[in-house]
Amino acid sequence: MTAPFNPQQLHATDASLGREPIRIERYDTRSRDLRALTPGASGTLGAPVPRGRRARSFWRESLTLMEQYVEFGRRKVRTDDQIYQCGETFETLYLISSGLFKIVNLAPDGREQPAGLFFKGDWLGFDGIPSGRYGCSAIALDTGELWTIRYDTLLQASAKEPLLMRLVLAAVSAQLARNRDATLSMGTLSADARVADFLLQWANSLAERGMRTDQINVHMSRAEIGNYLGLRLESVSRALSRLARCGVIHFNERGRRDISIPDLDALSAFIQSSNDSAASGLH
Repeated sequence: MTAPFNPQQLHATDASLGREPIRIERYDTRSRDLRALTPGASGTLGAPVPRGRRARSFWRESLTLMEQYVEFGRRKVRTDDQIYQCGETFETLYLISSGLFKIVNLAPDGREQPAGLFFKGDWLGFDGIPSGRYGCSAIALDTGELWTIRYDTLLQASAKEPLLMRLVLAAVSAQLARNRDATLSMGTLSADARVADFLLQWANSLAERGMRTDQINVHMSRAEIGNYLGLRLESVSRALSRLARCGVIHFNERGRRDISIPDLDALSAFIQSSNDSAASGLH
């Protein structure tokens, strides 16, 4: 049986690590149970996630534990900066301190397809572990900062503090769950519901991090959204127009990428209603 984790372990001082304190949004280990990172504990990752809610990303835990136990570098990025490229030698994992990033798959003929969106506390670079080369490209969609963590350094730190490896495995599992949900969405939702679900997942990611969800900037063109969701540009535009006519979203005056979502529950209800209508049309 795994020994219970002592939350006081997370409160080692920065002085004991030989570096200056780093100011980040603190994760209060007393307010949540980190035993969820332990296989077999209550609230495991295998529990079903209701529609409209993503699997936990462990973003707070990632930032806190890495700050406490692992040496890392800092990398400032701007919009469209490439973090790593498909095929490059893998040595480094990236933990998002701030900003927004996308993962892009590259087809043999040169076509690019967005394959995932990543927010504060998410990890980039797991795709490089199996082969020793990054399997896709990572690109910044906004200004931000990355914590750069050498993979061998992380393994060495994990040998001293096993909770680190449990955290990384939990983060990997959460990313797999998100990919599975995206595949399920593409295979089972109508075009309108697919676009609405895309916006809902984006908003939920912001809400999880304490950010406002009533007004978001979609840092992707209609064509990019279509490539991500397996839809044509025209289908994305029509779906967004229907969402606006139904009052589920509003376009802001500043630009068509600035979208207001007054009520997340209404957006979730639209997804269910749209998909029910599509299903009834097949009978």
